[in-house]
Amino acid sequence: MLAYLLRRILYAVPILIGVNLLTFALFFVVNTPDDMARMQLGIKRVTPEAIEKWKQQHGYDKPLLLNGASGGAGKITDTIFWQKSASMFVLDFGYSDDGRSIGREIATRMGPSLAIALPTFLIGLVAYISFALLMTLFRATALDIAGVALCVLLMSVSGLFYIIGGQFVVSKLWHLVPISGYDGGIGGLKFVALPIVIGVIGSVGSSSRWYRTIFLEEIGKDYVRTARAKGLSELRVLFRHVLKNAMIPILTGVVVVIPLLFMGSLLTESFFGIPGLGSYTIDAINAQDFSVVRAMVFLGSLLYIVGLILTDISYTMVDPRVRLQ
Repeated sequence: MLAYLLRRILYAVPILIGVNLLTFALFFVVNTPDDMARMQLGIKRVTPEAIEKWKQQHGYDKPLLLNGASGGAGKITDTIFWQKSASMFVLDFGYSDDGRSIGREIATRMGPSLAIALPTFLIGLVAYISFALLMTLFRATALDIAGVALCVLLMSVSGLFYIIGGQFVVSKLWHLVPISGYDGGIGGLKFVALPIVIGVIGSVGSSSRWYRTIFLEEIGKDYVRTARAKGLSELRVLFRHVLKNAMIPILTGVVVVIPLLFMGSLLTESFFGIPGLGSYTIDAINAQDFSVVRAMVFLGSLLYIVGLILTDISYTMVDPRVRLQ
């Protein structure tokens, strides 16, 4: 187990380096440090001297990837990529272009993101599996057909429709909850209730249909027929045998998502005015703040790799036949 975890951690290093290089290349294809300076200064006719001063203050006055003027290791270390990216491997994200600590912003905004993402994940998981089990129990009946049709219908609707429609009906017409905003503590429940409900409803179609497919695959196997032959009821077979043996494919989609809950939802947080990591990323993209965008992409990649490792470990907890070599 220890050797396996060590190998996976070592594999993650070149992946993270590659993600950094790709993000770096894509960002500077869109705009140069001069363009970033003009946007941050907010002056139409900014002088070249002001641009150079901004670049020096923010560390963008060096070559991008290779510094031919430096000798030895300085050819690589005395570059924008090295000075902006190397420190992230020790979780030092530096400062945004407006001078704020990115690490402090992430720590502050993680709470609001989790306040929406965690309840949405837990409530949704129970709802999706329960709905899928119900369709499986009444498979090939009118209830099953209606459930699948409902799933397809919900899958066909854009998530943006749920957000705008929910805000219009629940907040503007019924005045049940605020249309946007956020508050800490118990007072924040009225602000996160609607985003949580919309998040659950928006994924009912795809998630329930996926779980239904898993259960139907399991219910046609030999051990299920053997259980029925022994006189077990359909409910007992479904919950005691099918659900248990379907846990491995379920864990594949569940455990890997858990670390990504910290990243928040881009659309939901932006439309509901939640000061989480999702809205933080959107604001950074709009402001072309490369420091924040790079940090969020790196953090997302790191959490995704952690999720994959946790998924592999969870296999051994559910199925003792699986052993990590």
